[in-house]
Amino acid sequence: MPIIINLRHLEEHSVHLEGQLPVEELDLGLRDEIIRAEKPLEYDLDVEKLEEALLVQGRLRLPLQCECVRCLKQFELMLEIQPWTTHLPLAGEDSAAILNDSVDLTPYVREDILLEFPQHPLCDANCGGLPKAYVGKEKKAATAPETGQKMAAWSELDKLKL
Repeated sequence: MPIIINLRHLEEHSVHLEGQLPVEELDLGLRDEIIRAEKPLEYDLDVEKLEEALLVQGRLRLPLQCECVRCLKQFELMLEIQPWTTHLPLAGEDSAAILNDSVDLTPYVREDILLEFPQHPLCDANCGGLPKAYVGKEKKAATAPETGQKMAAWSELDKLKL
C-alpha cells in the first residue's frame, strides 16, 4: 500500500505516519546486478499543512543487498535518509497530485531514495580488491599451454605489415 496522506486529517493537526512499504510498491525499477532492494522500506514521517503546501519530515531506511565493485563480495548496505524533508505545494504549476482529498507521497520518497543510491558500492572503504592470485590470470591464457608459444590468432596479427 502506498504512503498516502488524507488532507482532511491535516486540517486540525499534523499527522504521524510510520510503517513499512514493500519494495514492489516502491517500484524502483532497478536493473542493476550490483545493487538489489529486496526488503521493505521503513518510514517514520510527520506531515503538516502549511497554508497551500505540505511539509513532510522524518526518516527513511532501506536495506540494500550489494556486491562490492572491487572484491565482488556480497554485503548489506543500509540506505538511511535522516532527516528527510520535502515541501509539496498543493496549488500552482508544481503542485502534488490530489486524488479523493489525498496525496500519495510514494513518488517523492522513490525519487529521493534513487538519488541516494551508491554509484559504486564498496564493502569497506579500504577494500583492496580481488586477491592477488586472481589478478594476472589472463596474461597466462595468452600463450598456448602445450608449446608456450603465442596463440595462433596473435601470430597471424604479427604478420600484418601496417
